[in-house]
Amino acid sequence: MEKPNFDEAIKSIVSQDDRYKLDGYQFLRNALDHTVSSLRQDELIEHRHVSGPELLEGVVEYGLKEFGPMAVAVLESWGIRKGEDVGAMVFNLIEAGAFGRSDEDSLSDFEDVLNLKDEFLSPFRPSRKVLTDEDEQEPPARGNQPAKSSEC
Repeated sequence: MEKPNFDEAIKSIVSQDDRYKLDGYQFLRNALDHTVSSLRQDELIEHRHVSGPELLEGVVEYGLKEFGPMAVAVLESWGIRKGEDVGAMVFNLIEAGAFGRSDEDSLSDFEDVLNLKDEFLSPFRPSRKVLTDEDEQEPPARGNQPAKSSEC
């Protein structure tokens, strides 16, 4: 059987299952390409299967690269909210013949691996400074406040 054109495959998928948008499938394909490229650089391996957890890490990395702090909003607009959504999309693509799979692949490979929202937002959250006893004794200097008598 001939492998279908990717664009035709995703149009067919979306006409039958509208949970995820066409752009979401295009993003997933690009994220897979990004993941494969990263793995090849890291491992100097020409061809190998990408696992569910590896793909999820690639989705986060590629999403941050493409959309920065807007990644959550963009992916949610396509219906992608959690790892299980990525897994469902992958298996839709497998059924359509657009992606391959190994015998070990399962939807459970995408369950409880990571929290997409947390992964996308964590690089943009401020880091917390741990206060010491010394920090708590003196409030920070505030502009033109008069000096304390002990400072004169």
